[in-house]
Amino acid sequence: MPASHCDRYSERMKGEVHVSQITTINPATEETIAHYDTMSKAEAIETVEACHAAFLEWRETSHEERAGYLRRIAQELRDNADALARLMTEEVGKLYRDSKQEVEICAAIFDYTAEHGPKELADEERRHSGGKKRGLVSFAPVGVIYSIQPWNFPLYQPVRVLAANLMAGNGVVLKHAGICTGSGLKLREVCIAAGLPEDLFQVVIIDHDTSDALIAHDKVRGVTMTGSDGAGRHIGAQAAQALKKQVLELGSNDAYLVLEDADVDLAVKTSVIGRLYNNGETCVSAKRFVVADKVHDEFVEKFVAAMQDIKLGDPMGDDTDLGPLSSAGQLDTVREQVERSVAGGATVACGGEVSDRTGHYYKATVLTDCVPGTPAHDDEIFGPVAAVIRAKDDEDAMRIANDSRYGLGGGIFSRDEDKAVRLARDYFDTGMVRINSFGAADPNMPFGGVKDSGFGREHGGFGMKEFVNAKAIYLP
Repeated sequence: MPASHCDRYSERMKGEVHVSQITTINPATEETIAHYDTMSKAEAIETVEACHAAFLEWRETSHEERAGYLRRIAQELRDNADALARLMTEEVGKLYRDSKQEVEICAAIFDYTAEHGPKELADEERRHSGGKKRGLVSFAPVGVIYSIQPWNFPLYQPVRVLAANLMAGNGVVLKHAGICTGSGLKLREVCIAAGLPEDLFQVVIIDHDTSDALIAHDKVRGVTMTGSDGAGRHIGAQAAQALKKQVLELGSNDAYLVLEDADVDLAVKTSVIGRLYNNGETCVSAKRFVVADKVHDEFVEKFVAAMQDIKLGDPMGDDTDLGPLSSAGQLDTVREQVERSVAGGATVACGGEVSDRTGHYYKATVLTDCVPGTPAHDDEIFGPVAAVIRAKDDEDAMRIANDSRYGLGGGIFSRDEDKAVRLARDYFDTGMVRINSFGAADPNMPFGGVKDSGFGREHGGFGMKEFVNAKAIYLP
């Protein structure tokens, strides 16, 4: 995998291969939080087999019964929101208020799945043989789903897989990122406290080789992963070799278009939020800002001024705008990507350097004059770095946005909402598009991408049917 990519999967694997222990470190203070012993391959396989045994009983429950468990998990999350949020902030450096919001989003996902799951997964009556005969389509659970997740949303990433698959009747084994091991284990504790069968949701603390062995294990029936496109190719190849169904969400360098008729002030305000949300470590966020020439200079002037006002600080602080990056390795990656972009022709309009404070802090950065062949233009910079690209006009802006190997999300700023919708629907080659707004995900809308951003969908009912057997039952 190219070193220039912000490879979340590879980053989290550093230090995990062939080691007996994982150490979590607070990126704001650089202090050690905890140590965790890794499992042997035999122990990990035993965990998968225990999950499968729990699945055999769980699949006998009704959708309504499963919904009850999910609602109780949602309540347990809310009851433990402060402790969960603090742990996430300590492990990965996200702002405490964002961590609190993440807990609520996770609870909402469980509630949404509980409310809509029974209808989404109910048997469907069909007619066949020219309408003369009856049939049923049932959505049967398949078994253990192996979930490989990154660190940037320590609860949300595993929850969006867990809620959907518990409702579908499957079991889930989670391999979380090493740097947020505590959050993964705490999520399991919450589920068990809510009454979920103890072995139905498992967390494995394992190295890379053991992870590959689990993908190949015959009791694992599906694999879902969030990370870089490079890591997705490896995991996808392993799963394909074992003939396992996959869902891959592989990041992006989302383009937000500022068209000639855009409300520039709104675009600037929204773009600052969109670039710095979660300390800039979000797969579906504003990363490239493709600005029509007519409004380019005004946008850049106001955008740079707003980014210069951003306050770095303690992620627990109420007045902090930007916390640290998740690890020393992530800080090094972002710094190197910016340096290569500048060497390739980009101009640093603000930021562009590591903060001198303790912790893994990188200043809010705007790069202008970004050109093809550099990380700022072509790759995913997973940090508080905005890449501004000048377009000749609106048509050229759409061309530039689509001229990317990625296609997860994107955005359009325009005063003409009908035009923006038309462009989003008919021309924007991504899985999600925001118009005059920014947001990460919603339980009621599908989440996923195209091209090198992966395949498969989560949320909006779609995730509940990714790992089921759509079974045809023919009646006379």
